[in-house]
Amino acid sequence: MEDPAGGSMLLLLMVVFVTVPTRTRAVPVDRTHCISLDTRKCHRAQFQSLPTQELQAFKTAKDAFEKQLLPKNTVCRARPFPRTWDLRQLQVWERPVALQAELALTLEVLGNVTDPALEDVLEKPLSTLCHIHAQLQACVSPASLIPRPHSPRLSHWLQRLNQAFKKESPGCLQNSVTLNLFRLLTGDLRCVVRADLCT
Repeated sequence: MEDPAGGSMLLLLMVVFVTVPTRTRAVPVDRTHCISLDTRKCHRAQFQSLPTQELQAFKTAKDAFEKQLLPKNTVCRARPFPRTWDLRQLQVWERPVALQAELALTLEVLGNVTDPALEDVLEKPLSTLCHIHAQLQACVSPASLIPRPHSPRLSHWLQRLNQAFKKESPGCLQNSVTLNLFRLLTGDLRCVVRADLCT
């Protein structure tokens, strides 16, 4: 293990009981989350490919959610991730912004799951997503960057994600983020990490 003073080691605190802020109140979540202490540098290159065991953990969680189908009479009014969601349509500098918002919603929705049967399968995916989200913070808002106005497309997408809790039921939101997981991990994340391959 390298010396943390060299800035190359990521320190993670595993917190068994955390508070996840929502738009209306702070919701206590009995889940294992990670908090990155090293967000001074943008380390997105480490996410060019996730380890097989981590992808398997996401598949296990996705399969567990799919076994709990929504009732047939459930109507999902506004899906937060439309079929037209494609980071290639954004400017390169906007892509990490969109991905971070995507991750934030996914973490909030999955972190609020209360079904005991899903707690164990969500532990590893939530830890991985939180780690990625914390690292992206340094890529999205470095201190030296002057804020730039968002394009109309990005503004629309961000508004859509921000309003998701107001427009959708918890069941619909869980269904949406679960179906979106692998696009996030193998598509959107890769697009941000390797902009040269995302054209």
